[in-house]
Amino acid sequence: MTALAVRDLHVRVGDKVVLQGVDLELSSGVIHALMGPNGSGKSTLALALAGHPAYEVVRGQALLDGQDLLSLPPHERARAGLFVAFQHPPEVEGVKLREFLRLACAARGQGFCEFQKAFPQALERLHLTEFRERELHVGFSGGEKKRAELLQLYLLRPRVALLDEPDSGVDVDALRLIAEVIREMAEAGTAVLIITHYPRLLEHVPPSKVFVLLDGRIAGWGGPELAERISREGFEGVRR
Repeated sequence: MTALAVRDLHVRVGDKVVLQGVDLELSSGVIHALMGPNGSGKSTLALALAGHPAYEVVRGQALLDGQDLLSLPPHERARAGLFVAFQHPPEVEGVKLREFLRLACAARGQGFCEFQKAFPQALERLHLTEFRERELHVGFSGGEKKRAELLQLYLLRPRVALLDEPDSGVDVDALRLIAEVIREMAEAGTAVLIITHYPRLLEHVPPSKVFVLLDGRIAGWGGPELAERISREGFEGVRR
């Protein structure tokens, strides 16, 4: 079942049109990968779909379970089931991780008692128990921030998860843990898109489908063998 369909998406950032007609579909319960060199527009796609005000959709369509995603403000996109894990999660002083997640889960319809049970379990699963009362991302290492983003995913159980370089800045043990959680989320029905330019994480969690973004367009797609080919040969040989 198609969870997210993106059609002919054009996105401008400042004076430059970065995405120039992106088409892709994400299926429920399936792990996908979006690969491409730096500057190809991978993060632009995630941020535009999330509704970041600096990313202007010039043309195109994005449907989340058949609903027009682009007509919604950012918070309604999240409430509808779109989740984005950022490449560089911001530090938010004065907002505790626990309270942030409690409110986010409540907005998704999760009751307080349910959250009280699920939160400590999720902290333990992501090896973040000691972060229970910490401010959101404040003083976290790069790897800790990535695990905190995955903690949100684990609790919110969204329809679609766009994970922007979840493997950057993490050690080998954290990489395995992140891969395990991604697999669990897909098995629970979430459509997952791993955004990366390096196939290290994909060795631990092979995607069913790989898209390659070059110069603002999807230049090719295939199975996990495509990621292996890119690892050997680079991106420029990939063409539809």
